[in-house]
Amino acid sequence: MFSEFKTFIARGNVIELAVGIIIGAAFTAIVNSVVVDLINPIIGLLTGGVDFTDKYVVLSGEVPAGASLEVARTSGAAIFAYGAFAMAVLNFLIIAWVVFLIVRLVNKLQSRIVPAKEAAEEAPAGPSQEELLAQIRDLLAARA
Repeated sequence: MFSEFKTFIARGNVIELAVGIIIGAAFTAIVNSVVVDLINPIIGLLTGGVDFTDKYVVLSGEVPAGASLEVARTSGAAIFAYGAFAMAVLNFLIIAWVVFLIVRLVNKLQSRIVPAKEAAEEAPAGPSQEELLAQIRDLLAARA
């Protein structure tokens, strides 16, 4: 059983998956920084600094007037936090857009690098089968 496990772990798929998860976790910090530190402030300027996170409706219970979402949640009242949901959807769309742009850039870079590498690795084409047969025929004809 141990040797089976060792074989499973040593497969390329598992190692590649582990590397992908680790890189993905590190990449998440970069994407979040782009969204939080660069894009969200621009959106804040365009919308006049409106933040929907604290928008909610009290379904039942008592919440002090004008209380923040955090206060409303800790008060024990049932709330419908539509603003936090809207901001989560907006942040998801922004993150998806940033990831799309990064993947698009990487694909463009790869398409420029890979053809150049493939052209360098191509071996010169040898004679075709017909050309070889013609050479053999000519050699045999010259002997006769």
